[in-house]
Amino acid sequence: MAVAPASSISGKVVRLLPGILLCIGVTAAASGLAWFEERLFGRAWIEALVLAILLGTVIRSLWTPPAFLLGGIAYAGKQMLEFAVVLLGASVSAATIIAAGPLLLVSVAVVVVGALSVSYLIGRGLKLSSKMATLIACGNSICGNSAIAAVAPIIGATQADVAASIAFTAVLGVATVLILPLVGEFLGMTLVQYGTLAGLTVYAVPQVLAATVPVGAIAVQVGTLVKLVRVLMLGPVCLVLAVLTHRASRTTGSVVKLGFTRMVPWFIIGFLGMLLLRSLGLIPHVLIVPIAITASLLTTISMAALGLGVDVRVVARVGARVSAAVTASLLMLVVISVVLIHLLGVG
Repeated sequence: MAVAPASSISGKVVRLLPGILLCIGVTAAASGLAWFEERLFGRAWIEALVLAILLGTVIRSLWTPPAFLLGGIAYAGKQMLEFAVVLLGASVSAATIIAAGPLLLVSVAVVVVGALSVSYLIGRGLKLSSKMATLIACGNSICGNSAIAAVAPIIGATQADVAASIAFTAVLGVATVLILPLVGEFLGMTLVQYGTLAGLTVYAVPQVLAATVPVGAIAVQVGTLVKLVRVLMLGPVCLVLAVLTHRASRTTGSVVKLGFTRMVPWFIIGFLGMLLLRSLGLIPHVLIVPIAITASLLTTISMAALGLGVDVRVVARVGARVSAAVTASLLMLVVISVVLIHLLGVG
């Protein structure tokens, strides 16, 4: 097995460190504001996790980070975030899965398929191209930017299509994290109901944490579980799109190739592995709390990076039809999810 030279590793650290330190600085500021809230009001009404997103977004909208910071910000927003998801698996046991029930898990798959269909029709109804409508449908229905990035090469989407669909999805994803807890409170949802709603509607796995941590631990566990079922739907969806694309372009002799890690991201496998170890009692109890704290810290840093990567001014540049399609698809998904929760009698 080849080992990377020490100079290469140190060079990468030097390249990434400034951006990571900026994210840590934003996280520290968010934690300080949360502490101030607690001292002033007796509790932190806006958690550090959410404050990190808000601060990052404000900074990014007022100031464009120089190039030497971008690598570290991107690393904090992706790799550190993925490590946090893996560690989160240690806080979920098989008991949570059993409590969710097979009917709910099957229903999640049905919601994804239904949301894909309706979102695609909304996009086409707004005169978007078939490829753009497909990108938006997959992003909204499965896992946001990750789904868009995975589907784009399969359907042959252009860089312009990908950039436009990701731009507004990023902004709307942050808005969803901030607004969804208010929706849950307005509807009088229980922790399990709200966790289910977050898992069915929020774009990315780590964003589910941001939307559920302020509500409660049960909401975090249920939301993460439901979201993971949605993410795992990316594999079958990619396969179906690959087959359809291959049939449509078979006269050109092109062949669509998919890697396993594109269909099932490594951090999902890691999460399930940690979940299994926790369920089998192979993770020492004394490590559970430190692992949870580490996961929370990494997630907050990642949320700061997420905010630093979102410029709200891009909304004005992606086009009214794309914005309308993404927003309408998300609202439709929220309505479908709320109806499903009540039909199933989710507690």
